[in-house]
Amino acid sequence: MSTSEIVPQALEGERIDRVVAVIGGFTRSDAALAVDNGKVTIDGQVVTSRSRRVHLGNEIVVDATPTVVVVTLEPDSSIRFEVVFEDADVLVVNKPPGLVVHPGTGTVKGTLVHGLLARYPDLAALAVGDQDIRPGIVHRLDKGTSGLLMVGRTPEAVASLVKQLAARSVERRYVALAWGRFSARAGLIDAPVGRSDSDPTRMAVSASGREARTRYEVTHQYEHPEATALVACRLETGRTHQIRVHLAAIGHPVVGDTAYGGAKRTIPSPRVFLHAATLGFTHPVTGERLSFTSEVPKDLAAVLSTLS
Repeated sequence: MSTSEIVPQALEGERIDRVVAVIGGFTRSDAALAVDNGKVTIDGQVVTSRSRRVHLGNEIVVDATPTVVVVTLEPDSSIRFEVVFEDADVLVVNKPPGLVVHPGTGTVKGTLVHGLLARYPDLAALAVGDQDIRPGIVHRLDKGTSGLLMVGRTPEAVASLVKQLAARSVERRYVALAWGRFSARAGLIDAPVGRSDSDPTRMAVSASGREARTRYEVTHQYEHPEATALVACRLETGRTHQIRVHLAAIGHPVVGDTAYGGAKRTIPSPRVFLHAATLGFTHPVTGERLSFTSEVPKDLAAVLSTLS
């Protein structure tokens, strides 16, 4: 199979092996192999180096077929997570850091979904259509983010939770440790978020992005070893990396966030300092308003213990 693409602005200056991976749906190892085997050309010339940089307008032709990765939803009882609420319709899970929520590119097993299926086999009935690889999942947390996540156990519950998210009636509050001193103790960041023009794997504030709103309140200010603030953030929308992008955009990246400028040696953090601490929603069947809280986990609490 041959794939042909013109290099867009977003991939200007990138390595050819990475570009092949992005435009062709290849793994990085398959992309590198395609280059090594002379299966990639730039403007008609065979590429001989994986590190060759591409430029806007170059025509990339890949004469290779990506490896097909089959995702299976085999239950996995080795996946560890805490369930803080369950009934016949809804689950609320406290997700540990480092756990991917559902299968996707680069992750085909060992996800929260695989663990949920081992504990709640009835979720398998939801693995149809749009829910094929994420049965019951209505929202996500990044791999490195810990905290509360709701899961629907019936088609009706899933539909209700999705509707509540769309109506912005779900309460989602996060705790973040951000660099610097905020000029205001509370505020609203109202800025659209979309794919970065310079790096399609990252998000950015962009005029062409989707509406994104984050309310924040500084709950504690630290000065040593460097100025940081503990911030409570409430999502009004749920864009990818929204809190991380928004706080970075106003000059206060999240501590430990290597993607958005928040990693510094002065305050080492084992991961992005972001925890989904509060989750509130209306029960899909009973109509009762439910609210749950989760304490900052030990790894992040250890970071706070070094601050003053």
